Amino acid sequence: MKKRITYYFFSVLFLFLGCSKDAENNETGPNGVNKTSNLLATGASANDLLSNSNYDKLLIEIGFVSGFRPTAEAIATFEEFLRARTFKESVEFSYQALTSPNEETLTNEEIAKLESEHRTAYNNGTTLAIYIYFADAPSENDDESEGLVTLGAVYRNTSMVIYEATIRELVGNSTLISVADVEAATLNHEFGHLLGLVNLGTTPVNADHEDTEIDEEEGEIGNNHCNGEGCLMRAELQFGGSLAKMMRSNVSKGLTAIPQLDAECILDLQSNGGR
Repeated sequence: MKKRITYYFFSVLFLFLGCSKDAENNETGPNGVNKTSNLLATGASANDLLSNSNYDKLLIEIGFVSGFRPTAEAIATFEEFLRARTFKESVEFSYQALTSPNEETLTNEEIAKLESEHRTAYNNGTTLAIYIYFADAPSENDDESEGLVTLGAVYRNTSMVIYEATIRELVGNSTLISVADVEAATLNHEFGHLLGLVNLGTTPVNADHEDTEIDEEEGEIGNNHCNGEGCLMRAELQFGGSLAKMMRSNVSKGLTAIPQLDAECILDLQSNGGR
């Protein structure tokens, strides 16, 4: 499990390095839109997302493969999360139905290419733009034999992918959790990374709440997740089976299915301009 998590983060790092070169050559779109501020490292816009210092509006562009649009319930829950943790005065969503790329699995590089082809919303004036792609294929990094399936990932400072087909397969015919529940939990978790959690652009107030793992070369290192019991930013929440298990446990205890941020993560966000 720990080795798998390490591989996941190196994949995101590799993607960013590859995209940085593209950004140098493609900072301005065909309509004269400057994309530079949307092509930075994950967490680089944490303060801008949390506070109103530079941007008071949030525009979230959702590109989804036809037939894989997220549920309205999940988006409503996601919006509640954004309004609860940021000071944005306006949160707006736009939707774009897309044709399938017809791939059995998707690599990080393919996800980034799909964004560059379809994304239309970029930072403009006091509006900060986010792009979320809802895919009809699973991540190439999945290992179903080990029960490790990826529900979502962030790359760059304003970009995210949600593996919608994987979420629907994970939920199946469950009577305890719904597709909307898992969509919302995944959206909130991944957006937490864009907000800089944990130690990914937002410096922890108490550093010991960042989870760690063992790297073969560097020894014990932080893995940008929280070690708080039941926290939304737990490392295992990026993988389907573990998230579903936690959500079912919450329901059985009479709690809300969707995990919440713990006190340490909320304190971190507040220290960087959030609520």
